[in-house]
Amino acid sequence: MAVWIQAQQLQGDALHQMQSLYGQHFPIEVRHYLSQWIEGQPWDGIDLENPQEEIKAKRLLDSLIQELQKKAEHQVGEDGFLLKIKLGHYASQLKSTYDRCPLELVRCIKHILYTEQRLVREATNSSSPVGSLMDSMSQKYHQINQAFEELRILTQDTENDLRKLQHNQEYFIIQYQESLRIQAQLSSLATLPPADRQLREPSLLSKRATVEAWLTREANTLQKYRLGLAEKHQKTLALLRKQQTVILDDELIQWKRRQQLAGNGGPPEGGLDILQSWCEKLAETIWQNRQQIRRAEHLRQQLPIPGPIEELLTELNSTITDIISALVTSTFIIEKQPPQVKATIISEQQAKALLKNENTRNDSSGEILNNNCVMEYHQTTGTLSAHFRNMSLKRIRRSDRRGAESVTEEKFTILFESQFSVGGNELVFQVKTLSLPVVVIVHGSQDNNATATVLWDNAFAEPGRVPFIVPDKVLWPQLCEALNMKYKAEVQSNRGLSEENLVFLAQKAFSSSSVNPEDYRNMTMTWSQFNRESLPGRNFTFWQWFDGVMELTKKHLKPHWNDGAILGFVNKQQAQDMLMSKPNGTFLLRFSDSEIGGITIAWVAENPNKAGERMVWNLMPYTTKDFSIRSLADRISDLNHLLFLYPDRPKDEVFSKYYTPPLSKAVDGYVKPQIKQVVPEFATPNPDPAANPTYMDHAASPAVNQPHAYGLYPPIGDPMLDADGDFDLDDTMDVARHVEELLRRPMEGQWSGQQS
Repeated sequence: MAVWIQAQQLQGDALHQMQSLYGQHFPIEVRHYLSQWIEGQPWDGIDLENPQEEIKAKRLLDSLIQELQKKAEHQVGEDGFLLKIKLGHYASQLKSTYDRCPLELVRCIKHILYTEQRLVREATNSSSPVGSLMDSMSQKYHQINQAFEELRILTQDTENDLRKLQHNQEYFIIQYQESLRIQAQLSSLATLPPADRQLREPSLLSKRATVEAWLTREANTLQKYRLGLAEKHQKTLALLRKQQTVILDDELIQWKRRQQLAGNGGPPEGGLDILQSWCEKLAETIWQNRQQIRRAEHLRQQLPIPGPIEELLTELNSTITDIISALVTSTFIIEKQPPQVKATIISEQQAKALLKNENTRNDSSGEILNNNCVMEYHQTTGTLSAHFRNMSLKRIRRSDRRGAESVTEEKFTILFESQFSVGGNELVFQVKTLSLPVVVIVHGSQDNNATATVLWDNAFAEPGRVPFIVPDKVLWPQLCEALNMKYKAEVQSNRGLSEENLVFLAQKAFSSSSVNPEDYRNMTMTWSQFNRESLPGRNFTFWQWFDGVMELTKKHLKPHWNDGAILGFVNKQQAQDMLMSKPNGTFLLRFSDSEIGGITIAWVAENPNKAGERMVWNLMPYTTKDFSIRSLADRISDLNHLLFLYPDRPKDEVFSKYYTPPLSKAVDGYVKPQIKQVVPEFATPNPDPAANPTYMDHAASPAVNQPHAYGLYPPIGDPMLDADGDFDLDDTMDVARHVEELLRRPMEGQWSGQQS
């Protein structure tokens, strides 16, 4: 653009000479509005005397017309309307004039640029700093464009070599299959009579020798082809890196410096069109070479041949990745600070209409408070973003639901909109983008069902889908991958779901007894099976059960899950089979089949009703309420009949680091109460009674949640348990406070001389 800026400053005769360069054959308006693009093209790289260069010239003509049409489309306002018509007319005129003789367009533009440079040089004196700078910039732009042309030729050359290599390799594989077929025929001769074998064997041996000799030669040839291709890529990448360095470390840095000076009143920094076009060319060339290198790597994997090519391809991959990284991280520029971003919540149907460019009349499905925010540039992260810190949904308007759909299956999305201009309002952009689908709920009880909807959508939505279509059923392995990913993320653990865990989940999902993972590979699970239909014999869905497990593990069991102390995904029968072969006192932890978010302890011990007989016992499941009173590790510590964590680890070795430290001794005659867990049938005397003179573990503490073992004793009415057998935490703490008050009172005979 430097030449055109200088040309506009010409005066007198020089100005008249410059104006005379233009006319119907090439309007001056085209030169003005496409000045940066015109000066960035390789006009000097085309030999006007060579008819074969006509293809290049035609490509430049087509690009010129496209740029004009693009410029016309972006005109807005009253004045913009007239310019839009004029530029569109010029595009048609140039196409009509030069479509059959594109080399004449090149000749015309080369003459214009040369004359402009001469007039500017003469007017400013080539020895002056301005003239020298102009010549220097023009020369540099020419060098950059020449380098791009060289890169294009190199990239096309390696593309041709890659296709040739692929063709040769495919033929090699065919011949290799032929050698295997011949070998199979030779092996089959052993079953024939000797006479027949002697008749056919020589011919087959000769064929095999010929094919194997060819394969040996061709393998060497393929290796040479691969090495030659890799060396060409090395040359291309070296030139790419050099070109990128010139553009990013020289031109872009200079533009930023001019922008910086413009902030202090210096001259305008100039547009970004040329830099952008260069960066786009860089990105395109880098991507083409990256794809080629990946295809070469794929060919090597298809047919591994010993040699240095693997190391070379690894090096090329690393180099091209570095180049891409440098381009992406270095070309983020703020030319004009965008104004506010507006957020609106819209329905699935409205999102569909929006993407179809249908008139939505600015419809929304609700009212969002604090839905406008200014975009900010964050220097440390290099991001331009808007952070809606206080956004809240005031109301929502739902659509009519169909069939068995619930409110937690209805999807909405947040529409973000902004408008900004560049080039002194020459171009105005309106940008819109949609968030991932969201589900609007009104109570925490809907959270797990809403999470299921979002999980299914995130996991199985196809790229470019119509909002927000997802498949109604998926293969079980696909669902396993989604569940494992979700589980590790929620629990924040590197220990995911094992194959045995997934088999357990498959058994639960499909009401199956098979323990073979292969039996589930081709099975599909529908959305209804996932989170609409209850599991057989239960009042909850598969997802609700799994989500309960995640919540419990995340809140209370994460360290034990990470330690491998929780088997978890084991059913009652499996637990019994595993424990019956172990010594008494061996126990394991498994997630409850019958309760959402429950975990139970199963252990093997003597049957108190039948001497010499052993059986497996199961405690009533613990839930989040229970662990908010006393942790799992402390509960296990309380139960002296639990000795070994399955298969044979002493429980203190596994859990002692999580035990709550013992309470301090009595102070000033006051004794602090404590909560402990007891299973009466398995209660044993405290091994150190002196350590706790006020507590007896033969009976249950009145402030304790007493998980009943299945089959141990009939349920006893307890005012602290709700109808579902769960603790009411408030009532429990009231009882605890009452006990604490009682313990503060002096006991007869023990503290008769003390006052409370």
